[in-house]
Amino acid sequence: MPKQERDDTKGIKNKKAGDFPEWYAEIVQKAGLADYAPIAGCMVIKPYGYAIWENIKKWFDSRIKETGHRNAYFPLFIPESFLKKEAEHFSGFTPEVAFIDKKEETEAGEDRYALRPTSETIIYDSYSKWIRSWRDLPLLLNQWCNIVRWETKATKLFLRTREFLWQEGHTVHRTEKEADREVMYILNLYKELAETLLAIPVITGKKTENEKFAGALYTTSIEALMPDGKALQMGTSHNLGQNFSKPFNIKFKDRDEKEKYAWQTSWGFSTRLIGAIAMVHGDDRGLVLPPRIAPIQIVIIPIIFEKNKSRVLAEGEKIRKELEGDFSVEFDRRDEYSPGWKFNEWEMLGVPLRIEIGPADIKKKQAVLVRRDTGEKKTIKRNQLKKEAEKMLEAVQKNLFRKAKKFLTDSTVSAKTFEEFKEAIENKKMVKANWCGDSGCEESIKEETAATIRVIPFRGEKAKGKCVHCAAKAKHVVYFARQY
Repeated sequence: MPKQERDDTKGIKNKKAGDFPEWYAEIVQKAGLADYAPIAGCMVIKPYGYAIWENIKKWFDSRIKETGHRNAYFPLFIPESFLKKEAEHFSGFTPEVAFIDKKEETEAGEDRYALRPTSETIIYDSYSKWIRSWRDLPLLLNQWCNIVRWETKATKLFLRTREFLWQEGHTVHRTEKEADREVMYILNLYKELAETLLAIPVITGKKTENEKFAGALYTTSIEALMPDGKALQMGTSHNLGQNFSKPFNIKFKDRDEKEKYAWQTSWGFSTRLIGAIAMVHGDDRGLVLPPRIAPIQIVIIPIIFEKNKSRVLAEGEKIRKELEGDFSVEFDRRDEYSPGWKFNEWEMLGVPLRIEIGPADIKKKQAVLVRRDTGEKKTIKRNQLKKEAEKMLEAVQKNLFRKAKKFLTDSTVSAKTFEEFKEAIENKKMVKANWCGDSGCEESIKEETAATIRVIPFRGEKAKGKCVHCAAKAKHVVYFARQY
């Protein structure tokens, strides 16, 4: 684990319950997750933040490889003509596409190059060359890469930047049914990632036509609610149908010897997951990290007095060696800072569990364990340390999810009238309400309240009565919220 840079500004100035955006920006920087770059709209991901991304990546990468997905890499540069092949897709990204303005030795009529806003088009040009027969299917590839979208809104570290990191899967299938299965497999994997690793509860469902991925047949999503009442899209999985295989000529000869267009999916999540972790679990002392993705799960703090310094340090090192095979452990040996200062720093970094060891503990053959999420202290027998540490880390993981789940439940309300709807949105709630299914009505709601339909749940309530906005007959019960 890289050594942390010290921030001499003491504590968090802003409160989570007060100025939430400033609080968020403050803990992201002071905890060493990221910083603003000298390039407008961009960020620097610092080693601690990148270590969290590596843990997320490691888990997801291992899971998709279990089902035959493989990693590949495609160019950052995309010819403009490729983007234009799928008109709906291109128009959906037009405001965000960054083009290289000038190339050396550009010939007349030669394509401009875009910096990838997403990789469907550059990847599918290759797929059209690689796929010839049903025997070549399914093709299950994933790419870990950076993305460039020329955002014009205010920069929010991890949440809204012009460049960010993500994974994007691109699969090709014989039939629509196979593509449907892939979409749901990945969406459920995203849900598992969010809830079991990040300890963030999500709702799942389909996006509306207005909100779906440009060029997709349909889009599914996992959505989380942040403490400021805004929804955060945590991952999306799309069935692209044959909307890209036809313009890119991705065809195969099937078992019946007939030539057919392939069915495709794409899916992805990004480094905004790190922002979600900070927002959902952080407090007024800094980060609170779920143990399963924490770069450092346990920090050992020696309580040193000069006459017993060597003995305490030796015991601390012994504990580190005992634990390091099963946990990610840091032993803070620095003697230029007091134990209290170290407590505050490691709390800022969100380390889930702290072990305190001093001369009195050594004499009594004990150690003190302190949870980051609750501050609970527990004195345990020295020979029970590993077992108790494991139990306490699991308790932290479960408690963080339980708290976040309670917040989501308490912050989700139903509205029957548009007045109730508007009041709930102003009170930073997620609103469950009837909707007529008309995209124009959906757009009117967005214009009037800034709230959008996050998902149409897969197994939601059956719509009865009238649309919350236009009073037409309801077709769906959906979730609304303002969004990042």
